[in-house]
Amino acid sequence: MFKSTERKPFQQQDTAIYQASTSSHLQYPHRLNFYDKPPLFDVTIEEFETCALERLRVLAEIESSAARNRTWEESKTAIRAQAEKHLVLKQNSAKYDDLDGQRRKDHLSHFVLRLAFCRSEDLRRRFVKAESTLFKVRYEDDILTDREAFLNSRNFNTIPVLPDEKKKYESQLYSLYYGKNETERKAAFEREKYFKVKWTRVPDLVEKRRVFLNRGWAYVPSQEQSSIIFGEYENQLEKALELTARLLPRLDEDTRLIPILNNLSQGFIAGSSSEWMGENGEGTCGEEIRAEMIDDMSKRHFPMCMKTLHDRLQRDNHLKHFGRLQYGLFLKVLGLSIEEAVAFWRKSFSRITDDKFNKEYRYNIRHSYGLEGKRANYPAKNCLQIMAPGSGEYGCPYKTYNPDNLQSALLSTYSHQGLKAADLPDIMQLVNANSFHTACTRVFEITHSSCGVKKGDGVNGEHVTHPNQYAAHSRELYKATKGAAESEDVAMGP
Repeated sequence: MFKSTERKPFQQQDTAIYQASTSSHLQYPHRLNFYDKPPLFDVTIEEFETCALERLRVLAEIESSAARNRTWEESKTAIRAQAEKHLVLKQNSAKYDDLDGQRRKDHLSHFVLRLAFCRSEDLRRRFVKAESTLFKVRYEDDILTDREAFLNSRNFNTIPVLPDEKKKYESQLYSLYYGKNETERKAAFEREKYFKVKWTRVPDLVEKRRVFLNRGWAYVPSQEQSSIIFGEYENQLEKALELTARLLPRLDEDTRLIPILNNLSQGFIAGSSSEWMGENGEGTCGEEIRAEMIDDMSKRHFPMCMKTLHDRLQRDNHLKHFGRLQYGLFLKVLGLSIEEAVAFWRKSFSRITDDKFNKEYRYNIRHSYGLEGKRANYPAKNCLQIMAPGSGEYGCPYKTYNPDNLQSALLSTYSHQGLKAADLPDIMQLVNANSFHTACTRVFEITHSSCGVKKGDGVNGEHVTHPNQYAAHSRELYKATKGAAESEDVAMGP
């Protein structure tokens, strides 16, 4: 499968013919990509940011899967689902898809995120790990003909082991080969082809004792060739990121790109940024939210950050400016009208007079709804903004609370929804790994198990990136579960 001076076997000749007939017209002939060349085409600022955010969602799912200790098969399923939503990349056999358009987006998004994540050793390490995992998933999913055509298009600097050399080390090579019985092992060994590489290129195979070592060379069977390919991919990407980091200062004066790159790198830390507005820009689940419903909804549907703000408001009958802004925008996007918002805040600020409320607070409430000032439609804050440095007392509890306080708060907040002390080690493991959004997602799964949510399901297949995403889906699940129960009661009759 590797590029060499030897004549290709008939199977590989067929592969080359297939590739020529199906992808010769494509600018990007292969689905797999080592991203050797930067994109050399014009893009708008909007496309620059949008395609990178879409790829960021897929990489965030990869990190989330690792934090959850999912099996490789579970991880692949989750990654495929996210890629199907945000980073579609069909095979050459998909005749009715815009293959070049998909691969152009994949190419551009990879290089934009390189710019964002080359800035520190930690970001580079995480980016390489996530991108390598994405490449592995695509490699395993690729059909054999497309994969072989890609491999034959590159030189991986391997040395084919000739028949005489294979015969010379037959006993050593054969001892590493496994099969169901002796006859099958011998037949498979006879068909197997080997390549020589320096052992430092395949440390994982050396560790697993899957290769024969001789004078610094590792004899790699073709069935283990993916280790060479993945190692080469990681090595090239690491070098490219280091080079990009050295060149990045040239962009410092570009006021258009630097804010976008800063946001993307912070988004990777937070699990991808999101300006979630729900279906059709609303989070109402088809019903009007009234001021008197908020307290009950907070107990049933709110993520911990918003539940904390609500409880503090009810306890003190007051919130400071940034707390009011954060909680007020959350309620607005949840579906609370301006009239109901004024009623809710007036009731909550019960210790002040009507005159003081009207003079000092009513204007700010109307302003957040776009009815005063510059009349902008302000979005609710997402997890990235809530977790940002300096968010202080209105930040993410999973990030800002010490371990003992967090565990006590989790039990007091969610024990009525099924969270138990036995669940805490799983959650705290994620918190200790700084996977705060994944910890919040795990709490959602536990507290909504009665609605059919299982570990790994997340919030509609994704991890939490926005408080309104959490609350809206919680309400949807509750409404669906309640509707199903009522239908069952009607069917059973009196």
